Amino acid sequence: MQNNEYKTLDDFLGKDVKSGMVAIVGPPNAGKSTLMNQLLGQKISIVTSKPQTTRNRILGIVNDDAYQIVLLDTPGLHKADEPLNIEMMRVALESLSEVDAVLFLVDVSLPLPPKALAKQREELAGYMEKIESPAILVLNKVDLIDKQKLLPMIESYAKLFPFKAVVPISALNGDGADNLLKEILELIPVGPRYFPEDIPTDATERFLAAEIVREKVFLLTGQELPYSAATLVESFKEDEQKKLITIHATIVVERPSQKGMIIGKGGQKLKQIGTAARKDIEALLGSKVLLKLWVKVKKKWAEDENFLKELGF
Repeated sequence: MQNNEYKTLDDFLGKDVKSGMVAIVGPPNAGKSTLMNQLLGQKISIVTSKPQTTRNRILGIVNDDAYQIVLLDTPGLHKADEPLNIEMMRVALESLSEVDAVLFLVDVSLPLPPKALAKQREELAGYMEKIESPAILVLNKVDLIDKQKLLPMIESYAKLFPFKAVVPISALNGDGADNLLKEILELIPVGPRYFPEDIPTDATERFLAAEIVREKVFLLTGQELPYSAATLVESFKEDEQKKLITIHATIVVERPSQKGMIIGKGGQKLKQIGTAARKDIEALLGSKVLLKLWVKVKKKWAEDENFLKELGF
């Protein structure tokens, strides 16, 4: 029997609210993923202290009775010459033309010398030319600097683009997040929700599990090794009777020596990565998880377009 309760798509989606897409962009390691997690009230994007942790665009959904804000966490803006980095930049720059508003995030605590700071702002000015939506300048980590230094920074960054607002925040502890939310709501339109009210992201559980494994590789290995590593979930099976999710995942590296570094003496490093990842995946999925990890060598995987497609680019 046909249900005629909903006469239009808007009826099905519910009444109009403040609803819009908002891209979070900025230099690498500015705190974009931390900010998205803070606004969501839960961890969706992986976070490390190393730049260029985020490779794909991650979507997070902030739901309220009066609004829905769809946040896009993007890779850091940087000069790119390798295929992987080029794809990361394509993802970030495409986001600038697809949204209702842009949050341009900078880390004001970075102790850059004047020449380096001037170079960074020159690069940022080039990226800002691609912004087609109203933008908010978000000054992150203001809790780590002398407040007297803040005004000159605001004046300097404000020259780069006609920002609709400037909001100082600490993405880590949430200071200023409420003010930022108010400014976002001033910029996004009224309309139907993009997504149901009970989901925080459109990312699949497989993708999020792979990202968590990659985060642990970043956190638990040397300075350069994480950039040579990728993660793929080969199998994701739920056993409702046992209340268990079994995940088979592969960590892909470029050289045999890197494989040895990830496995570690007696397999201890891989075990450490697996234990840390399993705990986070269990917290995310609300279920017991059996996580099995393998390490595979694939030379120059970051230059292989077919493999990059497997990673979601």
